[in-house]
Amino acid sequence: MNETDGDRLDEVDYDGLPRHMRPAARRYVEDGAIPGEFLQAVLQNNLVEAFGKTDGINEARMKDWTLWLYNECPALAWGSKEKMVAWSDRRKKHGKEK
Repeated sequence: MNETDGDRLDEVDYDGLPRHMRPAARRYVEDGAIPGEFLQAVLQNNLVEAFGKTDGINEARMKDWTLWLYNECPALAWGSKEKMVAWSDRRKKHGKEK
């Protein structure tokens, strides 16, 4: 997804992610809900931390997480802790304006 945020969130495809993680990923992208430690580490682009917090399913699916970030998750929503927090704040503010 490109750098613009919020305009195409209904087009984000979560099907490539482990089934048990899809709701948390959707809540983060659409509503700005900060997820659990594993997904925070993924969104912050912290590979070492992500592997330290993963369960067996996510560990086996790390390539899928990488593909999802690159191809589906809005670019403004991941890459560092600061970007993750800024996205969360932006989406929460957007929800209040509805």
